[in-house]
Amino acid sequence: MRYESTRGKAPVLEFGDVLLAGLAEDGGLYVPTEFPRLTPADLRSFAEMSYSDVATRVLAPFVSPSIENDDLGAMIEESYATFQHPEVVPVRPLTSEIGEDRHLVELFWGPTFSFKDVALQLLGRLFEHELSRRDTTVTIVGATSGDTGSAAIEACRDRDGIDLVMLHPRGRVSEVQRRQMTTVASTNIHNVAIEGTFDDCQDLVKAMFADLQFREQHRLAAVNSINWARVAAQTVYYFTTASKLVSPNERISFCVPTGNFGNIFAGYIAAQMGLPVHRLVIASNHNDILTRAHASGIMEIQEVEPSTSPAMDIQVSSNFERLLFDLSGKDASWLRDAMQEFRSNGSLTLEPPVLERLRNFFDAGTATEQEVAKTIAQVHSTQQQFLDPHTAVGVNVARQIDLGNAPVAIMATAHPAKFEAVVKEATGVAPPQPEEITALGDKPERCADLPNDLTSVMEFVLGVSE
Repeated sequence: MRYESTRGKAPVLEFGDVLLAGLAEDGGLYVPTEFPRLTPADLRSFAEMSYSDVATRVLAPFVSPSIENDDLGAMIEESYATFQHPEVVPVRPLTSEIGEDRHLVELFWGPTFSFKDVALQLLGRLFEHELSRRDTTVTIVGATSGDTGSAAIEACRDRDGIDLVMLHPRGRVSEVQRRQMTTVASTNIHNVAIEGTFDDCQDLVKAMFADLQFREQHRLAAVNSINWARVAAQTVYYFTTASKLVSPNERISFCVPTGNFGNIFAGYIAAQMGLPVHRLVIASNHNDILTRAHASGIMEIQEVEPSTSPAMDIQVSSNFERLLFDLSGKDASWLRDAMQEFRSNGSLTLEPPVLERLRNFFDAGTATEQEVAKTIAQVHSTQQQFLDPHTAVGVNVARQIDLGNAPVAIMATAHPAKFEAVVKEATGVAPPQPEEITALGDKPERCADLPNDLTSVMEFVLGVSE
């Protein structure tokens, strides 16, 4: 497997190099030069396999020849042994009031109760394996709108060869999300609160990676979904979900609460690998740049408005670039110009063929704050089940769109306990709190406060990496 940059001017690399590089040298994102294909026999076999075995089969082509199958399988087994549910990613039906064939895909049974654990528990082990093989170290720099930070910290704490610096927007993550990051005492973990939005944090990280001298000197690596390994690991639960709900030749739709576009792009990859996907539904909160782009063909940045689903409070969805690259027929020249226009002017008009291909495969919808609260209340009333606000966005949007007779799987991306205040306000009842979350209140926090200033953040990273 070889990987190319979406912007066409970086070296073509193997998986181990892509893992450590994160962002390509030309500012683009790495994607496979071609997607591997799974056979109908593969898809049939998944229904009888464990999650770890499916993951090994799906991911093996992506990591070859950098990682041997036995090593990959061992890391996958270790990663998902940390999950609290034996199925790793269980699927639960919703009541007929929500829809005759609607299902929740519970992605939140990992150590930090977020879907980010599914990829990051594996990513931490992949990093450690590759660093040991090369006898080197890295400083991982990431940005989080909520759950990526705690999941990355849990995956990387105390691992050999890794220091991790995680930026989050001050006051724009939930208290549980913040404490899951700032109460980790491991000496290789460094939290930074930035005065600004998630997009500001993400821009700071990208700017550091764009400074090639700084990046190479301090051996920077990425843990956000700009890192291809994150997205690849997320493809697995599309296959396991489909194997539970449909036969190998039947189609299935997925509705995905969407922020940085990595989770739903993983579904697109699964479809390119042979999974019979009917529709992929982009579910946005009121920060709905992607829903607006789907409707109008114009991507236009607006001010980020805080919401009860903070992981989706984003206007620059990094992984959308990977989709545009594929939908444009891998036209790196067009994409370079398009992304430069988007960052310079805050607006980008999609080419008609690109927009047509987008609409041929994706639907999109927006849920308001009022709709989110109403959905949380209704699902609790009818099914005695709690939803976190991000998942409620997905459930609400899935109601809005006619997806035909195919089953619809809605990605449940976070445990409701992580958003106790929002859930309690909507339902009148506090969701049960896992012991790991209740214990956070007694632990001291460690976090640096920095301005939205590249020089200040680079000086902080310099102090960590030396």
